[in-house]
Amino acid sequence: MQTGLTPTQTLSLIALMNKLVPGDDLSPAAGDSGGAEYVNMLLTAFDYDPPHIWAGGPFSGRHGGAASFENWLELGPWEILAWKSRIEDLNNQYHAGLDSLGPELAEISDEFRELVFTHACEALYGDPVYGGNREMSGWLAIDYRGDSQPSGYSDQEVSAP
Repeated sequence: MQTGLTPTQTLSLIALMNKLVPGDDLSPAAGDSGGAEYVNMLLTAFDYDPPHIWAGGPFSGRHGGAASFENWLELGPWEILAWKSRIEDLNNQYHAGLDSLGPELAEISDEFRELVFTHACEALYGDPVYGGNREMSGWLAIDYRGDSQPSGYSDQEVSAP
């Protein structure tokens, strides 16, 4: 089984994500914000030890505390089995879906479109440790500063309209 995306598939995925979740003056396009890197990191999660499935913690280091999100958590035997099966299925879906795209990205099944759209949104607004949300561009577009640990949020930030 081939894991990860080829360079051509990566370019196609960036274009497709940009088409499905385009940017504007306030928000970046999902592909340009690291969407393909997010998907590729998921597809190759078991190329690392421990697998890059669950980021560590408790702090990212963005707001104090020791940066520890990149200390990936160990998986239990059942988690390994479940995630390997899920990722194998995702690899198959991405390779088949990207290889079948036409020149204008028009030949896309509803199922594959939904998968790519879901991952584009996850990539755009998820934690950058998972490969997307490059330079926190998705968070900046919605005025979200990300994880706030260990400083937390003030009472005013929580109750402000």
